[in-house]
Amino acid sequence: MDYTQNAKIAQVTEKSLVIGVDVGSGTHYARAFNWRGQELSKKAFSFGNDLGGYFAFTKWLDGYRQSMDAEKVMVGCEPTGHYWFNFARYVKQSGMTLVLVNPYHVKQTKELDDNSPTKNDRKDPKTIAKLVSEGRYTFPYMPEGIYAELRQAVSSRNRIVKELNGSTNRIQRWLQIYFPEFLKVYGKFSAESSLLVLETAPYPADILALGVEGVNQIWREHKLRAVGMKRAKTLVEAAQKSVGMDGGICARLDLQMLLEDFRRKQEHLKQITEVLEAETLKVPHVEKLLAIKGVGLITVAGFLAEVGDVGRFDSPKQIQKLAGLELKENSSGKHKGQSSISKRGRKNLRKILFQAALPLIRSNGEFREVYHYYTTRQKNPLKGSPTIIELELVVTCTATTGFPTEMAYLISSIDIPLLFAGRFEQTTTLA
Repeated sequence: MDYTQNAKIAQVTEKSLVIGVDVGSGTHYARAFNWRGQELSKKAFSFGNDLGGYFAFTKWLDGYRQSMDAEKVMVGCEPTGHYWFNFARYVKQSGMTLVLVNPYHVKQTKELDDNSPTKNDRKDPKTIAKLVSEGRYTFPYMPEGIYAELRQAVSSRNRIVKELNGSTNRIQRWLQIYFPEFLKVYGKFSAESSLLVLETAPYPADILALGVEGVNQIWREHKLRAVGMKRAKTLVEAAQKSVGMDGGICARLDLQMLLEDFRRKQEHLKQITEVLEAETLKVPHVEKLLAIKGVGLITVAGFLAEVGDVGRFDSPKQIQKLAGLELKENSSGKHKGQSSISKRGRKNLRKILFQAALPLIRSNGEFREVYHYYTTRQKNPLKGSPTIIELELVVTCTATTGFPTEMAYLISSIDIPLLFAGRFEQTTTLA
């Protein structure tokens, strides 16, 4: 479908039935309108977020569809959390056209009719339907197949990483209270030798009771070769000078539970990462993205999870907009304010592109030259984040085509001088 504003307006014809739906966790509310925005329903229709409720919704709108001899039903709703997923799937499977309206637009326009900021189940469906009639909607992209798998895997991995960081912080807090010197011996407690000691002798008194030989015996029993008497001696010396508080049974039990949780989350992270890497390699032409020096498999997986099939985009600018990286101007009269990115897009995609740009500067010669150009050019040299943002735009250009060897041409297409003229062949033309 054509995503231009005029084309979206044109899709709402005299034969279109427009349904505005306010999605909730358990109950949805709907109102019916014709193509001109005239309401057909007398009051908001409520239905449950289940199959019986969906059938009731279909029966309700069929009455209006028959009365106006509608050829097309357009159902609009807000992408409210995860509550709209199942409803959206049902609408699409029923042969109706599902469209999404921006929650921010709903919030900004709901006062047009009554000049009141009131929010209720009758008002919101009307506002949603009005936005649909005006062509202020988008067609949802619901990833399928490998892209759906990637999105779920990346989401799971991000959640586990967040939980693992929380578990790490709690263990570090425990150590700072009862054995702060331990973190000086081990910069990170997550080493296997460190975990074994903490599981066996977490208190300084425990270490002193074992002595150098006893500590070393812990590692020998588990056949660890990277540590030995020298590390054991350092640990005993740290215990002798410890200023940590005396802990009892409860504190010891607390640490044991924290360590068990930490190990379990480590294993979960390992499992999901293995699955994620395997699924990412199934994506067509993914090797072209992985060929970009400085871009790792996890970064590529995160990027694909956010954008889905890159082939559905005609231009890098579409990915930039999806990420909320398009520039917004702040000017009035003679005043020309500083431009900034809109941030009206997928937050995680912006994060991934930012994280991708940093190693590219360090390890990729072409990107490093772009960075040098932006920071040293005579007119309006950039510093800090704006430079990184420009590199993010380059990343989207490269990712859209998947051919890193054409980077020079792509860079020139977003108003950057052709820095690498004659170095690469220009074989692709952007729409």
